[in-house]
Amino acid sequence: MQLNSSDSEHQAHMKKVLSPLMLWGLGVGYVISGMYFGWNLGLKEGGTLGLALATILVILLYTCFSFSYAELACAIPKAGGVFDYATKAFGNQIGFIAGLAQMIEFIFAPPAIAFGIGAYFNLFFPDIPILWISLSAYFIFTALNIYGIKAAATFELWITIIAVVEILIFAGVTLPHFKWANMQQNAWPNGWYGVVASLPFAIWFFLGIEGLANVAEEAKNPQKDIQRGFGSALFTLVILCVLVFFAAIGVGGWEAIVFKNGLSGETSDSPLPLAMGQIVGTNSLLFHLLLTVGLFGLIASFHGLILAAGRSTYEFGLKGFAPQFLGKLHPKFLTPANALFVNMGIGIAALLTNKTAEIITVSVMGALTLYFIAMLSLLQLRRNAPNLARPFSVPGYPWTPLIALVLSGASFLLIAYNNSNLFFIYAGIILICLLFFKLFFPKK
Repeated sequence: MQLNSSDSEHQAHMKKVLSPLMLWGLGVGYVISGMYFGWNLGLKEGGTLGLALATILVILLYTCFSFSYAELACAIPKAGGVFDYATKAFGNQIGFIAGLAQMIEFIFAPPAIAFGIGAYFNLFFPDIPILWISLSAYFIFTALNIYGIKAAATFELWITIIAVVEILIFAGVTLPHFKWANMQQNAWPNGWYGVVASLPFAIWFFLGIEGLANVAEEAKNPQKDIQRGFGSALFTLVILCVLVFFAAIGVGGWEAIVFKNGLSGETSDSPLPLAMGQIVGTNSLLFHLLLTVGLFGLIASFHGLILAAGRSTYEFGLKGFAPQFLGKLHPKFLTPANALFVNMGIGIAALLTNKTAEIITVSVMGALTLYFIAMLSLLQLRRNAPNLARPFSVPGYPWTPLIALVLSGASFLLIAYNNSNLFFIYAGIILICLLFFKLFFPKK
């Protein structure tokens, strides 16, 4: 099989329908589930202070990365994201590794979120198994993404707005009951080791914002609107992250939003309801409102990441780095239906393992690999392609991408060291797929 090197070989083209507001909705929507669940598992590892320090580092990482990545997305507005940037900068092999890491992030994040959807929904209907709810979500939102990008992005925008409003309501109810003493309870249980161990869960606060680059081909004016989408989405997410962190922990301490019984034992995928329940009780209207709207936040990220994953897998097939059927668009809806179906199958397989924390960690490894290679690509293209049209240039170059490069590389090494078994699984996936690529998808 030969590599396709030109967009002229498209049999059909994606529709340019995304407005700046829709891009903001996608950018926030990809990530907002991280405010509703997952991050609280980092408190078990690092306590309040350990997770706080990890989160500060992560905010710096994402600020530098997002503006740097926006330069690449505006200069090379392709559905493959980092896959296209790294291929242009370093060639096919590095491009393949970058694209595969991106796919691992986007394909493994949704099953972790599906667990959260099942956990929230199960609070309403405890007789329905969490797994059934999670599987149903996969089929419903894969179908919506196949139906069309405009419908998918419009849906994403509305549920994202609802999810943001709900976090503001949550903060308005809980912050009047904030006590600094609750933030200090067992705040440093594992010392500096806890900072390292909580890094994947701090990254979960922001994981997925890079998916904006994967819809660049479908933006009305990608050269201008993509960087606006990154900037506005990141600003919104930082505000929400800080609000959720203080509002949830400040009510009754971190143990109360990590463990279902408030002290120890089984961990929870629904920290915000646990915090709200301490104030208004579990039978109040506000509590049930939080549960209902909390589902919207989880669905926003679940749906958005399925969308981004479909685009990254589609680009792999289109350019001949994977079976060509993955690079075909649906003849009627002009969406990457084949890629979406394959991603759903892999995601369901991960879902069946029933290991939320481990799936989050593998997804984070993929993300950090993406960030590291993307920053190297930016630096390389500045040297080797100085005449490349750059409608947006990252401020503070070269320090901004260099900070993101160092932080992403260091975070990956620390997480890999602390999760050696998962690292070997992740590295094994990369190596096996790279070998398969070199054997069956040779370069021209």
